[in-house]
Amino acid sequence: MAATHSGSPKHPGTGDNRITSNPQDDVSNVKESSTQTEGKVQGHGPRLSKINLFTLLSLWMELFPRRKSQRRDNASVQVTGLVVVHEQRILGLHCSGAELHAGQVAVIRHGPRLKRCDLYFSRKPCSTCLKMIINAGVNRISYWPADAEISLLSDRSSAAGSRLQEATLDAVAAERLKSSSRPHICVLLQPLANSMLQFVEEMSRNSDFLGRMAADDPSLDVHEVFRKERWRNWESFSKRFVIDDAEVHRELLSKMNLENFCTEPYFSELRQHMRDLIRILASVAASVPVLEHEYGFYETEPVSGEYRTLSEDVVRHCIIQAAVLAYRTEDPKVGVGTVIWAEGRLPQCDGTGNMYLVGCGYNAYPVGSEYAEFPQMDDKQKERQRRKYRYIIHAEQNALTFRSADVKEEENTMLFVTKCPCDECVPLIQGAGIKQIYTTDLDSGKDKHDISYISFNRLRGIRKFIWQKSALFRSVSEQTGPHLSNGCVKNRREEEVDCQSNKRLRN
Repeated sequence: MAATHSGSPKHPGTGDNRITSNPQDDVSNVKESSTQTEGKVQGHGPRLSKINLFTLLSLWMELFPRRKSQRRDNASVQVTGLVVVHEQRILGLHCSGAELHAGQVAVIRHGPRLKRCDLYFSRKPCSTCLKMIINAGVNRISYWPADAEISLLSDRSSAAGSRLQEATLDAVAAERLKSSSRPHICVLLQPLANSMLQFVEEMSRNSDFLGRMAADDPSLDVHEVFRKERWRNWESFSKRFVIDDAEVHRELLSKMNLENFCTEPYFSELRQHMRDLIRILASVAASVPVLEHEYGFYETEPVSGEYRTLSEDVVRHCIIQAAVLAYRTEDPKVGVGTVIWAEGRLPQCDGTGNMYLVGCGYNAYPVGSEYAEFPQMDDKQKERQRRKYRYIIHAEQNALTFRSADVKEEENTMLFVTKCPCDECVPLIQGAGIKQIYTTDLDSGKDKHDISYISFNRLRGIRKFIWQKSALFRSVSEQTGPHLSNGCVKNRREEEVDCQSNKRLRN
């Protein structure tokens, strides 16, 4: 069973609203459906627990790309990511906006639907947010113990001293709210499955996005591209989420009333767990490298419509959300993740602008079934009746089935998926009213007998944006195909589609 670590001792007779220092004291409060099915055999490799999945998504939401109008002027208030979960399913992905904190955004977006929800913050929420979400009747509030939402770190200037005093008072108020509230407010730590770090690194290094690059240029060392990108991510994410100076971190934890984490072995376990999750996030993000003006998501053919295209950094952020979800898969061969976002008509309050989550999912067997009951063979086995494809629920299907909001005809609804949609999913996507698809095309046009990808090329009426090389970096011989337009807001030049045959990433 995964461990729960917390910062204040639990005293007999005081109820369950305190966080605990003993990993076994609060097991019942963090018990989860560790898999969509009920069997003990899980997926094609080690899997992310749901607690680690929600924590990773909260950290990633903190990094959501922001337009200048969405950036905070108050340097003492840290941007914070938030994942809202109801009955182990994601109801919302949020980050704080220019005027509103993440908890306030959740109240505006969900209101009474927050009742009995679990909230995962990338930082300890401030007292302003805590009092509202406690009042909404949430079940549990978990946060990542780096610097708090109202920063407890400052320099030695007089202005900084005043901000630090305010942050300290806020921390005291937040602790008092915690100790007197019904929701369980805690720090959840779960160790990663054995070989999880290595598994994520290997799968990310062999992603379809890097595979597209290898197919375009067999001489390109995509593994070196991945290595450099992963290292750049690691340095950037570590600087943001992990405090280098251990003593400063201890002092910070004490100010947040997490003194028990300052003792060993909890302190070392906390810091190591932070680093492990950041390593996973760095690897997953490196699977869709930042190659400005070289690779990006480009529209395969122009489709008229009133809806705008997203900036490349927002598209990449959403695709990586889907890639993180893929590590919950139960498919014995390959993981696929999907997120669906829409652009609403309401005024901006979230750091995501007008965007809000419609649904998300990963490929898995039907809910409540026994994993071991189903065939595990892929298309290389001869016995067709023993293959998996008739039993696996695809990521796109789960995202639509368990969506947290309806698809509205008048709004721009966008689907982001880590692999090309198959013939089974294309009619569902079209019938649901999705306006745009962002994906890769390594399997597009292929027929693999049990599963085919023929319909995606024939799909009409939906704008399709494919990860591919920019026309600026194609050779003259590659620029003879039909025209296509750029999926980026900054660059809408007409491009040309890459007609080379698809090839799998070479090891």
